[in-house]
This record gives sequence, structure tokens and C-alpha cells, in this order.
Amino acid sequence: MSPQQPDDGATDLPLSEEAEWAALELDLPGGPATPPEARLDMPEQDFRARPPLGPDSGWPGPLTILARLVAFGGAAAIAWLGVKEMIRVFGDNPTFLQTVLLVLFGLTFTWVGFSFSSMVAGFLAPRLKTPTGPNDAKVAIIMPVYHEDAAATAGLLAALARDLYRVGMADRSEVFVLSDSRQPGAVFEEMIAISRLRDISPVPIWYRRRRSNKGRKAGNVADFVMRWGGRYDQMVVLDADSVMGATTIKALSARMNADPAVGLIQTMPMLVGGQTIFARLTQFAGRIYGPSIARGVAAWSGDSGNFWGHNAIIRVSAFAQCCGLPELPGMPPFGGTILSHDFVEAALLRRAGWKVRLDHDLRESFEGSPPTLLDMAVRERRWAQGNLQHSRLIFSRGFAWISRAHFVIGIMGFLMSPIWLAMILVGLALSANVLLSRPDYFPQTYQLFPDWPTFDPVRMLWLFIAAMSFLLVPKFIGIFRAWMRPLAANSGGKARLLGSALFEITLSALIAPIQMLIQTRQIIDILRGRDSGWEAQVRAGQMPPWRVVLRRHSLHVSLGLGTLVVLAIFSPGQLIWLSPILAGLILSPITSRLSASPVFGRWARRQGLLVTPEERESPEILAAANALDYRIAGSLPRDGLAAMGRDPAMQARVASLLRAGAPQGPAAGRLDAISAEAKLAHASTQAEALSFLTESEKLAMLETRALVEVFAKLPK
Repeated sequence: MSPQQPDDGATDLPLSEEAEWAALELDLPGGPATPPEARLDMPEQDFRARPPLGPDSGWPGPLTILARLVAFGGAAAIAWLGVKEMIRVFGDNPTFLQTVLLVLFGLTFTWVGFSFSSMVAGFLAPRLKTPTGPNDAKVAIIMPVYHEDAAATAGLLAALARDLYRVGMADRSEVFVLSDSRQPGAVFEEMIAISRLRDISPVPIWYRRRRSNKGRKAGNVADFVMRWGGRYDQMVVLDADSVMGATTIKALSARMNADPAVGLIQTMPMLVGGQTIFARLTQFAGRIYGPSIARGVAAWSGDSGNFWGHNAIIRVSAFAQCCGLPELPGMPPFGGTILSHDFVEAALLRRAGWKVRLDHDLRESFEGSPPTLLDMAVRERRWAQGNLQHSRLIFSRGFAWISRAHFVIGIMGFLMSPIWLAMILVGLALSANVLLSRPDYFPQTYQLFPDWPTFDPVRMLWLFIAAMSFLLVPKFIGIFRAWMRPLAANSGGKARLLGSALFEITLSALIAPIQMLIQTRQIIDILRGRDSGWEAQVRAGQMPPWRVVLRRHSLHVSLGLGTLVVLAIFSPGQLIWLSPILAGLILSPITSRLSASPVFGRWARRQGLLVTPEERESPEILAAANALDYRIAGSLPRDGLAAMGRDPAMQARVASLLRAGAPQGPAAGRLDAISAEAKLAHASTQAEALSFLTESEKLAMLETRALVEVFAKLPK
């Protein structure tokens, strides 16, 4: 029997009218597009009610407790010492502006102190092992897609399917593509790419496209769990640009199977495939510093880890029990669909007693990187809104305090930009106040001794050095670890590793003030009630033209030049401290455009800069994915739906992908198909038919075999 075919007698399960119109199920060659349904209840969670009863995973171990003392206790100690020294800088009677600066400094110093102490806690991370006992858990590899590059995603899944066969998991693994695409061209390419993928895959490939995008990605996954979750024990969640090696999936499955209390295991994805300087910079930083950061997070998180939305394995029954997400009351951006659903799902699993872990030792986990600074800004806009939404959920009933800490860290990751900006502005205001006002040494009429203004510049210098050390030392630790391991040799040698690190630190310093202003504006937009919407992510960008970067960065340049002129006139000494920030703002159009250049990316690669081991010696699964991407792309139509009219073989293939028979469901849900049928009946040629049809009507045609056949019979 074909791997696509379900058991006999299980192909015609009755569907409710709602389910019939909630998803499009295609009858692909070799079997139906989806397996028989195996439904699971997935109740919406009430954040104010008692959590569901899960396993009792027990208290954290001694190493986890010690790691938490190092991470959080160390951050508290660093913050206390920093604030104490800052108070001494200002003296016993600070002014209002000094008090404001003290508060902002305290927040900033705590943040950089925590990043340092968290990495130090990584030395307490436990050693992880993969059990070798029998494992018959059935695994679904699911990939939600939304207007993605169909050939690229199919290539990744084809390579993974072959890898699963190689490690002996083909008999208990299935791949599910969960489409939320709404554009006819994207849907058409998806259908053809998936059919090609099914031709070459040694494991079952299923395809489901929802007609409704309710709940966005979280709703897409939830729909899968509710309809087919009972068929699987575990599910591996991938993004459209991510993949994991079958060896890693096999290890994750074995680890989860060995501990019935484990609900989710997150891996540390490595960024790959970067072509531009910006993407290569990001993937180099992730590869060199990422493992040390991941060890720290894993150490203090223990069994209360986090979920990043992909490259993780999840126990399906636990997810169904705990992770049904409701719509938040109110309007976006703080109400409506929960955007950063992954953090919330991890917290919900943990509050029911399920273990959520970050297994930092598994390396065959990969994802793509945003190609440009502007593309990263678009992606971060949605993350910022989603993380700020968590402010409504932090104090929900039953959450573990470490889960609440993950929420706070996520929120502060974006709030630190306006805090940093406010600290700079308050510092400038203090300088202006000193320059433009005359000090009153005798505020009292009958005062014998003067009140001298208090400011200790030497102590302030040492605080600045300490803050920079807490920022840079974690990077130096990552560089040192790479230096002492084969990672250095695999990254081009120790000299090139050091040169790449210096290049990364310099360019990151130029980018940091740009991101500060971008994120600050994003926070302001969110607080003003502007929703981020839901757009397809940019996976492969291009160098933006000068007019775009000048328009997007005009405010940054104006602020940088204005501040430079003012300080040069009134306080030249301040330029020493602010020169890195001002340089980043003034050069922002150049930095943004050149860092988006694949040409400079290739130049850096030839010079041995920002090279990662995965780039020098491509993992087998990535090399196979690239080859299969090219192979599948060659079979896709280049001119969209028009190809379906010119090529009889294409017409037959597309028609065979669709369910036979008349569409079912209420007429109110078939208005686009009804109007498409009328327009096709009055069209004299295929080109005229396509000109008549709206985008929604083209989509309805692609969903109905009868309409495809009518279109195919029209003269060319």
C-alpha cells in the first residue's frame, strides 16, 4: 500500500459542516491529502481558573537551584552595587533629573548584569544523555506555512523525509504541511510542490489548507491537533525556513519517551544560509555566542523552560490538554489573538506540571535568518507586540515563577530600547542644566557654608567600564570557548575567528543605536493602539535602494547630526561617550544598505570573516535540501495559473489534486465559487477568464475540481 493511503475503510469519515469548510482536503495522486481524523479535545484555557491536572514533575534539582541563585541572585547583587555606586556619584541630595537617571541606570545595569550572570550560570548546566531503550512513539513533523517559497519548504521536507528513512524512523514518522496561504499563486505553487514532494518522499506527506486563518499560526497548529492529534504521540514543530536532522529528532523522541512527565523539549537552532553581511553577522553571533547563552538559560530554567515556536518536540496529548489559547478581550494590539503564543504555551504546559526543557546539546537544528536590518525590524514589530501582550498574562493563576520570568525577560528585551534612549536624553538634559544654569551655592539666606554641587566623574567612569564589561564579557566567554574547541578551526582558524569577532562587535555597535530607535518607535506605535497585522515573513531579501534606506533612516540621521552639532558647541567632552551612538545614527543609511548586500557578504566569505562551521562544511541535510529545492523549483510553473491553461498535463495534474464531486456546505460559504462558475461560463478564452476572476474567485477555482475542468476546456 502507498504510504499516503490510510487503512481500508477509513477514508470517508463524516465531517461536520463547520469542519468541512474550515479546511480544504485534496485528493492527491496515490491517496488523499490527509489521513483519517483522530480528534483530540483542546479546551480553551481560562487564565483565572485552576490549571488542568498534569504530572507531578517535582522540585528542581540542586544544580538548577544553584544556577538560579547565580543568575538571579548575581543580577540582584550587580544591580545593588551599581545603584549604590551611582548614588555616591550624585551625593546625598540628588536633583530630580539625577533621581530619574538613577532609576533608568538601575534598570539598565540590572539588565546587563543579568545577561552576564545568566551566562555564568551556564557552567552549572547538566550533562544530557539520550536513552537507548525501545521507542515506538509515533511522530508528526508539522510545518505551518503562509505564503512561503513552496520549492524551498518542499526541499527542506524532502531532505528531512529521506533522513528519517536513513535513521530508521520512516515507519513511525509522518510529515504534515499546514497551509494558511490565501493568495492563489502561493496556493497553486504549494499544491504542485507538495505533489512533487509526495512523489519522492519515503515517508507519508500530508497537506491541509485552512479556509479560515483564525488564530494565525497558533490556530493553524491547534486545528491540526484537534483533528489529527490522536494519531500521534509526539509532534516536531518546524518553521518554513527551519529543519532538524533526523538524528536530532530521533534523540528528542527518545528523551521524551523515556520521561512521561516531559511535555516539550526545545532545541537551540543554528542560523544558516545567510548571504548578506547582516544575515552572516547574525548567524556568526548565534553560532559563537549562542551555545553559551543557551547553556545558561537551560541551567536556570531547569524544567520550566521556554518555547520559541519551532524546532522543538511536543507531547501531543499534553499540548491538547493545556494549550488551547483563547482570544484576549479587547482590541489589538493588547487584545485579540495571542501573537507570541509560544511563550504562553510553554507556561501553560508548566503550570499543569509538565516539564519544559531546553536541551542545548543537540546541534542538528537549523533555521534561516532575516536578510536585512529592515526585514528584521518588520519581524521584531510583531514580536514586540506579542511580548507586550504578555503583560496581561504574567499574573495568571498557576504560572511558575520561572515562566513569569520568561515573560518579563521577553518584555524587557524590547522595553530596554526606550529605557536606554531615555537614559541618554536625561543625561544630556543634566549636562544642559549644568551648562545653562547658574548654581546657587547659598540657597538659605543665613547660610554660613556653601552647598557645593556633587558629581564624582571618576566613579562614573568606573561604572561605565563595568557596564561595558558586563556587555562584552559574555561575548569574550563565547569566543574563548570557541577558541579552545574545534569550533575555532571549523570557523577558519583562531586568527580569523578573532577577526570575525572584532568585526561583529564593531558592526553590532553601529547597528545597536539604530535598533534602539526602531524598537522605541515600535513600542510607541503599540501603546498608541496600532496593530502589526499578519504578513508573510521575508526569508530572502535584497539590498534596498538608496531612496528606501534614506527615507527609513532619515530620522536617525537627523537626530545624530543634531545631537552632534549641539554637543560640539556646548559640551565637546560628551562626544567621547556618545560617539559610538552618534556614529551609528549618522551612518545608518550606509550601514543598513551595505549590510544588506550579498556582494559584501561574498567578499566577507572570501576573506574568511563571519564564517561558521555549517558554512565551511554544509551539513548533509542542508546540502540535500538545496539540491531538492532546485529540483522541485524546476517543475513549478513560472507564470502562475496561466500555465494551467497552456499545459494539458498540468491541467490533469491540478484537477487530480482536487476532491471530486460538487462542493458541500451552505451557499453563503460558497459565494466566491458560485460567482467564479458564472464568470467562467461567460469567458471566451482562458486569458479572459483569468482577467474576469478576482483573487478570491481564483482561490475558489483552485479549490473545486469542476471549476478547474471548466477552465481547462476554455480555448487558449
